[in-house]
Amino acid sequence: MLLAGLALPASFAARASSAVVRRVSVVRAAGSTKLLFDLSGPVVANSFALESPPRVVLDLHQAELDASLDGLALAGTPVHAIRSGKTPTGDLRIVLDLTRSGVRGELAVLQGNHKLELLLTGLANQAAASAGAAGAVRERPAGKSNRDLLVVIDAGHGGKDPGAVGAKGEREKIVALQIALLLARRIDAQKGYKARLVRTGDVFIPLRKRAEVAQRLNADLFISVHADAAPRLTASGASVFALSQGGASSSMARWMAARENGADSVGGGLDVKLRKHDPMVAGVLLDMSMNATISTSLDLGHQVLAQLGGVSRLHQSKVEQAGFAVLKSAAVPSILVETGFISNINDCRRLHDVRHQRKIAAAIFTGVERYFRQQPPAGSLIAAMARPESA
Repeated sequence: MLLAGLALPASFAARASSAVVRRVSVVRAAGSTKLLFDLSGPVVANSFALESPPRVVLDLHQAELDASLDGLALAGTPVHAIRSGKTPTGDLRIVLDLTRSGVRGELAVLQGNHKLELLLTGLANQAAASAGAAGAVRERPAGKSNRDLLVVIDAGHGGKDPGAVGAKGEREKIVALQIALLLARRIDAQKGYKARLVRTGDVFIPLRKRAEVAQRLNADLFISVHADAAPRLTASGASVFALSQGGASSSMARWMAARENGADSVGGGLDVKLRKHDPMVAGVLLDMSMNATISTSLDLGHQVLAQLGGVSRLHQSKVEQAGFAVLKSAAVPSILVETGFISNINDCRRLHDVRHQRKIAAAIFTGVERYFRQQPPAGSLIAAMARPESA
């Protein structure tokens, strides 16, 4: 994962009762594509979009499918395949595999809650959307049309949530923002890259909202910057984390994730935890693309960790994994960088040194650049620059 303008997760709730999907049909009219679901009764439904590969996902609470998804009239639509399955919570999941990115789904209830309409939006023009399965997104031609790689940077904590606090009252939220701003400046200075900050000031933003920003903007990468505390004051060094679908890779990773996931309670909300019985999170993790996203996050994280090792002591020599709520996006490769422990006197002193902050920001960017140089996303300026000149 979604964003307004580019679409927040569309949802509606009639009455929370089970229903049967009796018929599914595809309607094309006035340049739009709609999927209609005939229901036996009201249903609680939710839709959201994912990328890499592009999909629109529809979840129907405790519903059953009694209709065929084969033989639907998909020619000329942005959908090249439709599949279904069950989430761990027993909800019906219908996945629309798309021919191109940027498509979102909007839900509407029709005919007294007995028909559900899923309108596909974000189609720049029907010609581009009707390319079919063989016409999935083509690379943009070289030149000004090649896009910049977008990196969304999240400065951890903020506002009423100070994050970890040092021995003399130093606050993690301030250090995280300082490094995030330097990282954004470094990214924007590099041709082919563009940075966006989740927060630019001392404000509180819930964890789920932070993860949504990257999905809303169709980012290529999400980086969350932190400077946490540790149970032992002697603990020091930088670390890089990626999401885990299962357990944490170490007891420290588990402790760190629990601490970070509790940030929302400071802001007056509930702690965010990744649990298999959480319908939204369990549903996202069910999608096979999550494995690919985590794998990409780990590869990228290793590059960043290697660069951090040149400017800072490392707390762990490998990328750790745990259930960080802020990394839960299934669509965007995401890493969490612990730049050091503010609870350690030496780390804390370095973290407040502007020269060291610049080195940390430069190391993170170098890791990102090296990863994308090896695997440039199709259609990006970086990919175009990597192509050999034609004769």
